[in-house]
Amino acid sequence: MKNTTTAGRTTVPIAGMPAAQLAERIACGDITAREAVEAHIERIEQVNKRLNAVVVKRYEAARGEADAADRRRLNGEPVGTLHGVPITVKESLDLAGTASTFGLATRAAHRATADELHVHRMREAGAIVLGKTNVAQLLFYYESDNPHYGRTNNPWSEDRTPGGSSGGEAAIIAAGGSAMGVGTDIGGSLRIPAAFCGIASIKPTAGRTPDPGRFSVPIAQNVIQSQVGVLARTVGDVALGLRAITDHPVRIPEPNAPMPPVVSLGDHRSVDITSLRVAYYTNDGSFDPSPGVERGVREAAAMLAGAGARVDAWTPPDATHGMEMVHRIFCGDAGKGMRALLEGNKRSPQIAQLLSLLSLPRGVVGAMRGMMTMLGQHGLANGLRSFGRYHTTDYWKVVEELFAYQELLREQLDAATGGPFDIILCPVSPLPAWTHGSSRDLITGGAYSCLYNALGYPAGVVPVTRVRSGEESARAASRDKLQRIASAIEHGSAGLPIAVQVVARPWCEHVALAAMAAIETAASGRPGWPSTPILPA
Repeated sequence: MKNTTTAGRTTVPIAGMPAAQLAERIACGDITAREAVEAHIERIEQVNKRLNAVVVKRYEAARGEADAADRRRLNGEPVGTLHGVPITVKESLDLAGTASTFGLATRAAHRATADELHVHRMREAGAIVLGKTNVAQLLFYYESDNPHYGRTNNPWSEDRTPGGSSGGEAAIIAAGGSAMGVGTDIGGSLRIPAAFCGIASIKPTAGRTPDPGRFSVPIAQNVIQSQVGVLARTVGDVALGLRAITDHPVRIPEPNAPMPPVVSLGDHRSVDITSLRVAYYTNDGSFDPSPGVERGVREAAAMLAGAGARVDAWTPPDATHGMEMVHRIFCGDAGKGMRALLEGNKRSPQIAQLLSLLSLPRGVVGAMRGMMTMLGQHGLANGLRSFGRYHTTDYWKVVEELFAYQELLREQLDAATGGPFDIILCPVSPLPAWTHGSSRDLITGGAYSCLYNALGYPAGVVPVTRVRSGEESARAASRDKLQRIASAIEHGSAGLPIAVQVVARPWCEHVALAAMAAIETAASGRPGWPSTPILPA
Protein backbone atom coordinates (compact mmCIF):
# COMPACT_ATOMS: atom_id res chain seq x y z
CA MET A 1 0.00 0.00 0.00
CA LYS A 2 1.25 3.46 -0.91
CA ASN A 3 1.10 5.75 2.16
CA THR A 4 2.73 8.80 0.63
CA THR A 5 2.84 10.56 -2.70
CA THR A 6 5.60 12.77 -4.03
CA ALA A 7 4.95 16.20 -5.46
CA GLY A 8 8.26 17.62 -6.69
CA ARG A 9 10.66 17.01 -3.79
CA THR A 10 8.02 16.94 -1.05
CA THR A 11 6.64 13.65 0.23
CA VAL A 12 3.08 14.20 1.41
CA PRO A 13 1.24 11.59 3.53
CA ILE A 14 -2.00 10.53 1.90
CA ALA A 15 -3.67 10.61 5.32
CA GLY A 16 -3.39 14.31 6.07
CA MET A 17 -3.52 15.54 2.48
CA PRO A 18 -6.18 18.22 1.80
CA ALA A 19 -9.38 16.73 0.43
CA ALA A 20 -9.28 18.86 -2.73
CA GLN A 21 -5.73 17.75 -3.51
CA LEU A 22 -6.60 14.14 -2.76
CA ALA A 23 -9.61 14.29 -5.10
CA GLU A 24 -7.46 15.73 -7.90
CA ARG A 25 -4.82 13.01 -7.52
CA ILE A 26 -7.39 10.24 -7.46
CA ALA A 27 -9.12 11.69 -10.53
CA CYS A 28 -5.87 11.75 -12.52
CA GLY A 29 -4.71 8.32 -11.31
CA ASP A 30 -1.73 9.38 -9.17
CA ILE A 31 -3.45 7.72 -6.20
CA THR A 32 -6.21 5.14 -6.24
CA ALA A 33 -9.32 5.48 -4.11
CA ARG A 34 -8.38 2.16 -2.48
CA GLU A 35 -4.97 3.56 -1.49
CA ALA A 36 -6.60 6.67 -0.05
CA VAL A 37 -9.07 4.59 1.95
CA GLU A 38 -6.39 2.21 3.25
CA ALA A 39 -4.12 5.08 4.31
CA HIS A 40 -6.90 6.73 6.29
CA ILE A 41 -8.01 3.45 7.87
CA GLU A 42 -4.43 2.88 8.95
CA ARG A 43 -4.29 6.36 10.49
CA ILE A 44 -7.59 5.87 12.32
CA GLU A 45 -6.31 2.60 13.78
CA GLN A 46 -3.09 4.35 14.88
CA VAL A 47 -4.80 7.14 16.81
CA ASN A 48 -8.31 6.05 17.70
CA LYS A 49 -7.41 4.09 20.82
CA ARG A 50 -6.20 7.36 22.31
CA LEU A 51 -8.98 9.52 20.86
CA ASN A 52 -12.10 7.32 20.81
CA ALA A 53 -13.33 9.52 17.99
CA VAL A 54 -14.58 6.94 15.46
CA VAL A 55 -17.24 4.86 17.20
CA VAL A 56 -18.85 3.11 14.20
CA LYS A 57 -16.50 1.60 11.60
CA ARG A 58 -17.43 0.45 8.09
CA TYR A 59 -14.02 -0.42 6.71
CA GLU A 60 -14.98 -3.37 4.51
CA ALA A 61 -17.85 -1.48 2.93
CA ALA A 62 -15.51 1.47 2.32
CA ARG A 63 -12.94 -0.78 0.66
CA GLY A 64 -15.59 -2.19 -1.65
CA GLU A 65 -16.79 1.31 -2.55
CA ALA A 66 -13.20 2.40 -3.21
CA ASP A 67 -12.61 -0.51 -5.59
CA ALA A 68 -15.84 0.34 -7.42
CA ALA A 69 -14.75 3.98 -7.63
CA ASP A 70 -11.44 2.96 -9.15
CA ARG A 71 -13.19 0.80 -11.74
CA ARG A 72 -15.42 3.72 -12.73
CA ARG A 73 -12.42 5.96 -13.25
CA LEU A 74 -10.56 3.35 -15.28
CA ASN A 75 -13.66 2.86 -17.44
CA GLY A 76 -13.76 6.57 -18.19
CA GLU A 77 -17.05 7.15 -16.39
CA PRO A 78 -17.81 10.63 -14.97
CA VAL A 79 -16.56 11.19 -11.41
CA GLY A 80 -17.78 13.57 -8.73
CA THR A 81 -15.90 16.40 -7.04
CA LEU A 82 -15.10 14.17 -4.04
CA HIS A 83 -14.49 10.97 -6.00
CA GLY A 84 -12.70 8.47 -3.74
CA VAL A 85 -12.15 10.92 -0.85
CA PRO A 86 -12.42 9.20 2.58
CA ILE A 87 -14.69 11.06 5.02
CA THR A 88 -16.44 10.49 8.33
CA VAL A 89 -19.94 11.39 9.51
CA LYS A 90 -21.33 12.56 12.85
CA GLU A 91 -23.01 9.63 14.61
CA SER A 92 -26.38 11.39 14.83
CA LEU A 93 -26.73 11.66 11.04
CA ASP A 94 -28.33 8.65 9.38
CA LEU A 95 -26.06 6.46 7.28
CA ALA A 96 -27.79 3.42 5.79
CA GLY A 97 -27.09 0.25 7.77
CA THR A 98 -25.61 2.00 10.82
CA ALA A 99 -26.94 3.20 14.17
CA SER A 100 -27.76 6.80 15.02
CA THR A 101 -27.93 6.60 18.81
CA PHE A 102 -27.30 10.23 19.89
CA GLY A 103 -25.41 8.61 22.80
CA LEU A 104 -28.46 6.62 23.95
CA ALA A 105 -27.85 2.93 24.68
CA THR A 106 -31.54 2.20 24.05
CA ARG A 107 -30.94 3.06 20.36
CA ALA A 108 -27.97 0.71 19.95
CA ALA A 109 -30.03 -1.68 17.81
CA HIS A 110 -31.25 1.12 15.50
CA ARG A 111 -30.22 0.80 11.86
CA ALA A 112 -30.88 3.58 9.38
CA THR A 113 -32.63 2.44 6.22
CA ALA A 114 -31.38 5.38 4.13
CA ASP A 115 -28.77 8.13 4.24
CA GLU A 116 -29.63 11.54 5.66
CA LEU A 117 -30.01 14.01 2.76
CA HIS A 118 -26.65 15.79 3.20
CA VAL A 119 -24.79 12.53 3.76
CA HIS A 120 -26.44 11.28 0.57
CA ARG A 121 -25.20 14.33 -1.33
CA MET A 122 -21.64 13.79 -0.06
CA ARG A 123 -21.74 10.22 -1.30
CA GLU A 124 -23.28 11.31 -4.61
CA ALA A 125 -20.22 13.57 -5.03
CA GLY A 126 -18.03 10.47 -4.66
CA ALA A 127 -17.00 10.62 -0.99
CA ILE A 128 -16.44 7.28 0.78
CA VAL A 129 -17.58 7.06 4.41
CA LEU A 130 -15.12 5.25 6.69
CA GLY A 131 -17.22 5.48 9.83
CA LYS A 132 -19.24 7.59 12.23
CA THR A 133 -17.92 9.72 15.06
CA ASN A 134 -18.72 10.38 18.70
CA VAL A 135 -21.13 12.97 20.06
CA ALA A 136 -22.43 14.53 23.26
CA GLN A 137 -25.46 12.75 24.70
CA LEU A 138 -28.54 14.23 22.96
CA LEU A 139 -26.03 16.59 21.24
CA PHE A 140 -26.55 19.04 24.10
CA TYR A 141 -23.14 19.94 25.58
CA TYR A 142 -19.71 21.06 24.42
CA GLU A 143 -18.08 17.71 25.17
CA SER A 144 -18.33 14.54 23.09
CA ASP A 145 -18.87 12.16 25.97
CA ASN A 146 -21.81 9.85 26.58
CA PRO A 147 -22.51 6.68 28.59
CA HIS A 148 -22.95 4.58 25.44
CA TYR A 149 -19.70 5.28 23.56
CA GLY A 150 -17.57 6.91 26.27
CA ARG A 151 -15.36 9.98 26.10
CA THR A 152 -13.51 11.42 23.11
CA ASN A 153 -10.15 13.12 23.72
CA ASN A 154 -8.63 16.14 22.01
CA PRO A 155 -5.71 15.21 19.70
CA TRP A 156 -3.71 18.19 20.99
CA SER A 157 -4.02 17.15 24.64
CA GLU A 158 -5.72 14.05 25.98
CA ASP A 159 -6.81 15.76 29.19
CA ARG A 160 -8.95 18.14 27.11
CA THR A 161 -12.19 17.70 25.22
CA PRO A 162 -12.42 18.15 21.44
CA GLY A 163 -15.70 19.96 22.12
CA GLY A 164 -19.20 18.94 21.21
CA SER A 165 -21.40 17.85 19.95
CA SER A 166 -19.46 17.22 16.70
CA GLY A 167 -16.27 16.56 18.69
CA GLY A 168 -15.50 13.12 17.30
CA GLU A 169 -15.52 14.58 13.80
CA ALA A 170 -13.17 17.42 14.69
CA ALA A 171 -10.77 15.13 16.55
CA ILE A 172 -10.32 12.53 13.81
CA ILE A 173 -10.03 15.14 11.05
CA ALA A 174 -7.41 17.09 13.02
CA ALA A 175 -5.47 13.87 13.62
CA GLY A 176 -5.42 13.01 9.90
CA GLY A 177 -7.79 10.04 10.00
CA SER A 178 -10.43 11.65 7.81
CA ALA A 179 -10.12 14.15 4.98
CA MET A 180 -13.47 15.83 5.69
CA GLY A 181 -16.52 15.42 7.90
CA VAL A 182 -20.21 16.20 8.16
CA GLY A 183 -21.71 17.44 11.42
CA THR A 184 -24.53 19.55 12.82
CA ASP A 185 -24.77 22.83 14.71
CA ILE A 186 -27.62 24.32 16.76
CA GLY A 187 -25.53 26.08 19.40
CA GLY A 188 -21.88 25.89 18.30
CA SER A 189 -21.68 22.13 17.77
CA LEU A 190 -19.54 22.47 14.62
CA ARG A 191 -17.65 25.63 15.45
CA ILE A 192 -16.49 24.92 19.01
CA PRO A 193 -15.04 21.47 18.14
CA ALA A 194 -13.30 22.97 15.10
CA ALA A 195 -11.80 25.70 17.27
CA PHE A 196 -10.70 23.30 20.02
CA CYS A 197 -9.02 20.98 17.47
CA GLY A 198 -7.42 23.61 15.21
CA ILE A 199 -9.41 22.98 12.02
CA ALA A 200 -11.97 24.89 9.92
CA SER A 201 -15.74 24.60 9.71
CA ILE A 202 -18.91 26.45 8.79
CA LYS A 203 -22.50 26.55 10.03
CA PRO A 204 -24.70 27.64 7.11
CA THR A 205 -27.55 30.13 7.20
CA ALA A 206 -30.64 28.86 9.01
CA GLY A 207 -32.72 27.05 6.40
CA ARG A 208 -29.99 26.23 3.89
CA THR A 209 -29.05 22.78 5.27
CA PRO A 210 -31.73 21.83 7.84
CA ASP A 211 -30.82 19.07 10.29
CA PRO A 212 -33.72 16.65 10.77
CA GLY A 213 -32.41 15.08 14.01
CA ARG A 214 -35.20 14.03 16.38
CA PHE A 215 -33.25 13.00 19.47
CA SER A 216 -31.84 16.30 20.72
CA VAL A 217 -33.50 19.71 21.12
CA PRO A 218 -37.20 19.24 20.23
CA ILE A 219 -37.36 20.07 16.53
CA ALA A 220 -40.88 21.46 16.87
CA GLN A 221 -39.49 24.63 18.47
CA ASN A 222 -37.82 25.37 15.08
CA VAL A 223 -37.24 29.02 16.02
CA ILE A 224 -33.54 28.20 16.29
CA GLN A 225 -32.74 25.69 13.57
CA SER A 226 -29.98 23.12 13.60
CA GLN A 227 -27.96 23.09 10.37
CA VAL A 228 -25.75 20.46 8.76
CA GLY A 229 -22.24 21.71 8.02
CA VAL A 230 -18.74 20.64 7.06
CA LEU A 231 -15.44 20.30 8.94
CA ALA A 232 -12.00 20.01 7.30
CA ARG A 233 -8.40 21.05 7.82
CA THR A 234 -8.49 23.85 5.24
CA VAL A 235 -10.99 26.54 4.29
CA GLY A 236 -10.84 25.40 0.66
CA ASP A 237 -11.91 21.91 1.71
CA VAL A 238 -14.77 23.32 3.81
CA ALA A 239 -15.95 25.27 0.75
CA LEU A 240 -15.67 22.13 -1.40
CA GLY A 241 -17.69 20.08 1.07
CA LEU A 242 -20.29 22.80 1.52
CA ARG A 243 -20.74 22.92 -2.24
CA ALA A 244 -21.35 19.16 -2.25
CA ILE A 245 -24.09 19.26 0.41
CA THR A 246 -25.81 22.35 -1.03
CA ASP A 247 -25.93 21.31 -4.67
CA HIS A 248 -29.62 22.25 -4.73
CA PRO A 249 -30.46 25.94 -4.27
CA VAL A 250 -32.71 27.13 -1.44
CA ARG A 251 -35.93 29.07 -1.97
CA ILE A 252 -36.66 31.88 0.50
CA PRO A 253 -40.38 32.53 1.06
CA GLU A 254 -41.48 36.12 0.45
CA PRO A 255 -44.93 37.61 1.14
CA ASN A 256 -47.22 37.69 -1.92
CA ALA A 257 -44.52 36.15 -4.15
CA PRO A 258 -45.86 33.43 -6.52
CA MET A 259 -42.57 31.53 -6.30
CA PRO A 260 -39.82 32.20 -3.73
CA PRO A 261 -36.51 33.35 -5.27
CA VAL A 262 -33.67 30.86 -5.53
CA VAL A 263 -30.59 31.48 -3.39
CA SER A 264 -27.65 29.47 -4.65
CA LEU A 265 -24.36 29.16 -2.81
CA GLY A 266 -21.96 31.84 -4.02
CA ASP A 267 -18.31 31.28 -4.95
CA HIS A 268 -15.99 32.58 -2.23
CA ARG A 269 -13.16 32.93 -4.77
CA SER A 270 -15.10 35.71 -6.51
CA VAL A 271 -15.35 37.91 -3.39
CA ASP A 272 -13.22 41.05 -3.37
CA ILE A 273 -11.85 41.36 0.18
CA THR A 274 -11.16 45.07 -0.35
CA SER A 275 -14.89 45.65 -0.75
CA LEU A 276 -15.73 44.22 2.68
CA ARG A 277 -16.43 46.10 5.90
CA VAL A 278 -15.53 44.07 8.99
CA ALA A 279 -16.76 44.53 12.57
CA TYR A 280 -14.73 42.86 15.30
CA TYR A 281 -14.99 42.39 19.05
CA THR A 282 -13.08 40.37 21.62
CA ASN A 283 -15.55 40.47 24.52
CA ASP A 284 -19.34 40.32 24.27
CA GLY A 285 -19.88 40.70 28.02
CA SER A 286 -21.02 37.12 28.59
CA PHE A 287 -17.65 35.66 29.65
CA ASP A 288 -14.21 37.31 29.70
CA PRO A 289 -11.96 35.72 27.08
CA SER A 290 -8.47 34.42 27.75
CA PRO A 291 -5.46 36.45 26.54
CA GLY A 292 -4.75 34.13 23.61
CA VAL A 293 -8.35 34.31 22.41
CA GLU A 294 -8.29 38.13 22.50
CA ARG A 295 -4.99 38.22 20.64
CA GLY A 296 -6.28 35.78 18.03
CA VAL A 297 -9.23 38.02 17.17
CA ARG A 298 -7.07 41.14 17.01
CA GLU A 299 -4.51 39.41 14.80
CA ALA A 300 -7.23 38.12 12.48
CA ALA A 301 -8.70 41.62 12.25
CA ALA A 302 -5.26 42.94 11.32
CA MET A 303 -4.91 40.22 8.68
CA LEU A 304 -8.17 41.24 7.03
CA ALA A 305 -7.14 44.89 7.20
CA GLY A 306 -3.85 43.91 5.61
CA ALA A 307 -5.79 42.23 2.80
CA GLY A 308 -7.60 45.51 2.14
CA ALA A 309 -10.82 45.16 4.14
CA ARG A 310 -12.13 48.09 6.20
CA VAL A 311 -12.01 46.93 9.82
CA ASP A 312 -13.58 48.60 12.87
CA ALA A 313 -14.27 47.71 16.49
CA TRP A 314 -17.91 46.98 17.32
CA THR A 315 -19.91 45.22 20.04
CA PRO A 316 -23.20 43.35 19.64
CA PRO A 317 -26.11 44.58 21.76
CA ASP A 318 -26.67 42.64 25.01
CA ALA A 319 -25.22 39.31 23.91
CA THR A 320 -25.82 37.88 27.39
CA HIS A 321 -29.55 38.30 26.83
CA GLY A 322 -29.11 36.52 23.51
CA MET A 323 -27.69 33.47 25.30
CA GLU A 324 -30.50 33.58 27.85
CA MET A 325 -33.10 33.53 25.08
CA VAL A 326 -31.42 30.53 23.45
CA HIS A 327 -31.54 28.55 26.71
CA ARG A 328 -35.17 29.45 27.38
CA ILE A 329 -36.23 28.42 23.88
CA PHE A 330 -34.32 25.13 23.94
CA CYS A 331 -35.73 24.27 27.37
CA GLY A 332 -39.20 25.71 26.87
CA ASP A 333 -40.73 22.33 27.71
CA ALA A 334 -38.84 22.21 31.05
CA GLY A 335 -36.88 19.22 29.76
CA LYS A 336 -39.89 16.90 29.33
CA GLY A 337 -38.76 15.91 25.84
CA MET A 338 -35.29 15.03 27.08
CA ARG A 339 -36.67 12.98 29.96
CA ALA A 340 -38.75 10.93 27.54
CA LEU A 341 -35.75 10.31 25.28
CA LEU A 342 -33.57 9.32 28.23
CA GLU A 343 -35.98 6.77 29.65
CA GLY A 344 -34.04 3.57 30.26
CA ASN A 345 -30.67 5.27 29.67
CA LYS A 346 -27.88 6.32 31.97
CA ARG A 347 -27.58 10.11 31.91
CA SER A 348 -24.37 12.01 31.34
CA PRO A 349 -23.49 14.28 34.32
CA GLN A 350 -24.18 17.40 32.26
CA ILE A 351 -27.64 16.24 31.20
CA ALA A 352 -28.46 15.04 34.73
CA GLN A 353 -27.61 18.45 36.19
CA LEU A 354 -29.52 20.29 33.48
CA LEU A 355 -32.69 18.28 34.05
CA SER A 356 -32.39 18.80 37.79
CA LEU A 357 -32.26 22.58 37.31
CA LEU A 358 -35.12 22.52 34.81
CA SER A 359 -37.36 20.82 37.38
CA LEU A 360 -37.09 23.70 39.84
CA PRO A 361 -39.83 26.35 40.19
CA ARG A 362 -38.90 29.87 39.18
CA GLY A 363 -39.06 31.11 42.77
CA VAL A 364 -36.57 28.49 43.94
CA VAL A 365 -34.19 29.36 41.11
CA GLY A 366 -34.48 33.04 42.02
CA ALA A 367 -33.59 32.27 45.64
CA MET A 368 -30.63 30.17 44.48
CA ARG A 369 -29.39 33.03 42.30
CA GLY A 370 -29.65 35.44 45.20
CA MET A 371 -27.70 33.12 47.50
CA MET A 372 -25.01 32.51 44.89
CA THR A 373 -24.62 36.23 44.32
CA MET A 374 -24.18 36.78 48.07
CA LEU A 375 -21.48 34.09 48.09
CA GLY A 376 -19.59 35.70 45.21
CA GLN A 377 -20.67 33.07 42.66
CA HIS A 378 -21.69 35.59 40.02
CA GLY A 379 -20.93 33.28 37.10
CA LEU A 380 -23.16 30.50 38.38
CA ALA A 381 -25.88 33.02 39.25
CA ASN A 382 -25.83 34.43 35.71
CA GLY A 383 -25.98 30.93 34.27
CA LEU A 384 -29.25 30.30 36.12
CA ARG A 385 -31.03 33.32 34.64
CA SER A 386 -32.84 31.22 32.06
CA PHE A 387 -33.94 28.45 34.45
CA GLY A 388 -37.16 28.01 36.40
CA ARG A 389 -40.36 26.44 35.10
CA TYR A 390 -42.17 28.59 32.55
CA HIS A 391 -45.68 28.64 31.07
CA THR A 392 -46.38 28.41 27.34
CA THR A 393 -47.09 32.13 27.30
CA ASP A 394 -43.55 32.73 28.59
CA TYR A 395 -42.23 30.73 25.63
CA TRP A 396 -44.18 32.85 23.14
CA LYS A 397 -42.87 35.97 24.86
CA VAL A 398 -39.21 34.92 24.56
CA VAL A 399 -39.74 34.04 20.89
CA GLU A 400 -41.06 37.56 20.34
CA GLU A 401 -38.03 38.93 22.21
CA LEU A 402 -35.76 36.94 19.91
CA PHE A 403 -37.44 38.32 16.79
CA ALA A 404 -37.01 41.84 18.19
CA TYR A 405 -33.36 41.14 18.94
CA GLN A 406 -32.78 39.85 15.40
CA GLU A 407 -34.21 43.09 14.02
CA LEU A 408 -32.16 45.22 16.44
CA LEU A 409 -28.88 43.59 15.44
CA ARG A 410 -29.70 43.86 11.74
CA GLU A 411 -30.44 47.57 12.19
CA GLN A 412 -27.18 48.13 14.04
CA LEU A 413 -25.16 46.39 11.33
CA ASP A 414 -26.92 48.39 8.62
CA ALA A 415 -26.69 51.76 10.38
CA ALA A 416 -23.06 51.52 11.49
CA THR A 417 -21.02 54.69 11.10
CA GLY A 418 -19.01 54.40 7.90
CA GLY A 419 -21.46 52.07 6.21
CA PRO A 420 -23.02 48.63 6.77
CA PHE A 421 -20.88 45.75 8.02
CA ASP A 422 -20.52 42.64 5.85
CA ILE A 423 -18.55 40.49 8.30
CA ILE A 424 -18.40 40.08 12.09
CA LEU A 425 -15.16 38.75 13.56
CA CYS A 426 -15.18 37.48 17.16
CA PRO A 427 -14.21 34.59 19.46
CA VAL A 428 -15.65 31.12 18.97
CA SER A 429 -15.25 30.31 22.66
CA PRO A 430 -13.83 32.54 25.41
CA LEU A 431 -11.33 29.79 26.27
CA PRO A 432 -9.09 27.33 24.44
CA ALA A 433 -10.01 23.63 24.55
CA TRP A 434 -11.74 22.93 27.84
CA THR A 435 -10.66 20.25 30.31
CA HIS A 436 -12.90 17.21 30.53
CA GLY A 437 -16.03 17.80 32.60
CA SER A 438 -15.87 21.60 32.45
CA SER A 439 -19.01 21.92 30.33
CA ARG A 440 -21.15 20.86 33.27
CA ASP A 441 -20.77 24.30 34.88
CA LEU A 442 -19.63 26.54 32.00
CA ILE A 443 -23.21 27.22 30.96
CA THR A 444 -22.38 30.66 29.56
CA GLY A 445 -19.19 29.48 27.85
CA GLY A 446 -20.99 28.95 24.56
CA ALA A 447 -22.53 32.42 24.26
CA TYR A 448 -20.15 33.63 21.55
CA SER A 449 -21.28 30.81 19.24
CA CYS A 450 -24.93 30.46 20.31
CA LEU A 451 -25.67 34.07 19.44
CA TYR A 452 -25.37 33.35 15.71
CA ASN A 453 -27.63 30.32 15.93
CA ALA A 454 -30.25 32.58 17.49
CA LEU A 455 -29.76 35.08 14.67
CA GLY A 456 -29.63 32.41 11.96
CA TYR A 457 -26.47 33.90 10.40
CA PRO A 458 -23.84 31.76 8.65
CA ALA A 459 -20.75 31.46 10.81
CA GLY A 460 -17.39 29.85 10.10
CA VAL A 461 -14.29 29.03 12.10
CA VAL A 462 -10.67 29.25 11.01
CA PRO A 463 -7.54 28.61 13.12
CA VAL A 464 -5.29 31.62 13.48
CA THR A 465 -2.69 30.96 16.19
CA ARG A 466 -1.82 28.95 19.31
CA VAL A 467 -1.72 29.89 22.98
CA ARG A 468 1.66 31.30 24.00
CA SER A 469 3.37 30.38 27.25
CA GLY A 470 2.82 33.85 28.72
CA GLU A 471 -0.90 33.77 27.93
CA GLU A 472 -2.01 30.88 30.09
CA SER A 473 -4.12 33.12 32.33
CA ALA A 474 -4.73 36.73 33.26
CA ARG A 475 -7.52 36.12 35.78
CA ALA A 476 -7.29 37.43 39.31
CA ALA A 477 -7.83 35.03 42.20
CA SER A 478 -11.57 34.71 42.74
CA ARG A 479 -14.17 32.91 44.81
CA ASP A 480 -16.30 32.62 41.67
CA LYS A 481 -16.38 28.94 40.65
CA LEU A 482 -16.62 29.70 36.93
CA GLN A 483 -13.59 31.97 37.09
CA ARG A 484 -11.67 29.22 38.88
CA ILE A 485 -12.70 26.71 36.22
CA ALA A 486 -11.65 29.15 33.49
CA SER A 487 -8.29 29.71 35.19
CA ALA A 488 -7.74 25.94 35.45
CA ILE A 489 -8.50 25.56 31.73
CA GLU A 490 -6.09 28.36 30.84
CA HIS A 491 -3.21 26.98 32.94
CA GLY A 492 -1.34 24.42 30.87
CA SER A 493 -3.00 25.59 27.66
CA ALA A 494 0.21 26.78 25.94
CA GLY A 495 0.41 25.27 22.47
CA LEU A 496 -3.33 24.70 22.08
CA PRO A 497 -4.95 26.07 18.92
CA ILE A 498 -6.89 29.35 18.85
CA ALA A 499 -9.47 30.03 16.16
CA VAL A 500 -11.70 32.97 15.28
CA GLN A 501 -15.35 33.05 14.30
CA VAL A 502 -16.25 34.70 10.99
CA VAL A 503 -19.93 35.64 10.63
CA ALA A 504 -21.62 36.88 7.45
CA ARG A 505 -25.07 38.14 6.52
CA PRO A 506 -27.77 35.51 5.83
CA TRP A 507 -27.24 33.52 2.59
CA CYS A 508 -23.70 34.93 2.27
CA GLU A 509 -21.67 31.86 3.25
CA HIS A 510 -19.32 32.64 0.36
CA VAL A 511 -18.45 36.00 1.96
CA ALA A 512 -17.61 34.31 5.27
CA LEU A 513 -15.50 31.71 3.44
CA ALA A 514 -13.64 34.44 1.53
CA ALA A 515 -12.72 36.18 4.78
CA MET A 516 -11.77 32.86 6.35
CA ALA A 517 -9.52 32.06 3.38
CA ALA A 518 -7.80 35.45 3.64
CA ILE A 519 -7.12 34.85 7.33
CA GLU A 520 -5.87 31.32 6.64
CA THR A 521 -3.50 32.59 3.93
CA ALA A 522 -2.04 35.22 6.26
CA ALA A 523 -1.92 33.01 9.36
CA SER A 524 -0.53 29.83 7.80
CA GLY A 525 2.81 31.45 7.03
CA ARG A 526 3.37 32.56 10.64
CA PRO A 527 5.11 30.70 13.48
CA GLY A 528 2.66 29.03 15.83
CA TRP A 529 -0.07 28.44 13.29
CA PRO A 530 -1.94 25.19 14.01
CA SER A 531 -0.94 22.13 12.04
CA THR A 532 -1.93 18.50 12.40
CA PRO A 533 -1.22 17.52 16.02
CA ILE A 534 1.55 14.95 16.39
CA LEU A 535 0.17 11.72 17.79
CA PRO A 536 2.53 8.74 17.93
CA ALA A 537 1.47 5.60 16.11
